[in-house]
Amino acid sequence: MRSVTVLSAGAGIVGVAGALAYRGLLSGALAPDLGVGRRTRALGPLHVVVAAPRETVFDVIAGPYLGRTPRAMADSLLVLDRGTDLVLAAHYTPLRGGGKATTVETVRFTRPSRVDFRLVRGPVPHVVETFVLTDEDPATTRLAYTGELGTDLGAIGQWWGDRVAPVWEAAVAHTFRSVAAEAERRAGTHG
Repeated sequence: MRSVTVLSAGAGIVGVAGALAYRGLLSGALAPDLGVGRRTRALGPLHVVVAAPRETVFDVIAGPYLGRTPRAMADSLLVLDRGTDLVLAAHYTPLRGGGKATTVETVRFTRPSRVDFRLVRGPVPHVVETFVLTDEDPATTRLAYTGELGTDLGAIGQWWGDRVAPVWEAAVAHTFRSVAAEAERRAGTHG
């Protein structure tokens, strides 16, 4: 009888530890970078055509990082260190069931054509991303996204990356919709 109780308690502890580890990975609080069995996968490509000049679109993207972060973004963005063309920023994303995922990234700005992101801490050990802005015509901008997500531990990490990548891409798609709406509002072409 005693061995059954010990096994049940052990299984319960393992279950709780597993749930905590999963939550830690999901939130970015547990961010192992083992460099063992690294596998990468593409993120994107995504794009949107914005009815606004490229400078306007770039300003919408760069403004919260290089200038003052708007109060409306305080729950989703915290600039930890700010330079003239490079910032270190924490991004917060709400999780189902409560809590927030935290990623910390460097963000480099090359006016007016490019924004590069590099993950420092998050739910996977490696992410690099690029936003490229090109003129479709003087009043229209194509905003394109590509990236790469990397995980460790071979097939186990690949399984995790297959869960993280769609959520990551959905967050970028949401950002693109918000950027397009604000840039078009500023350009007077929204709606």
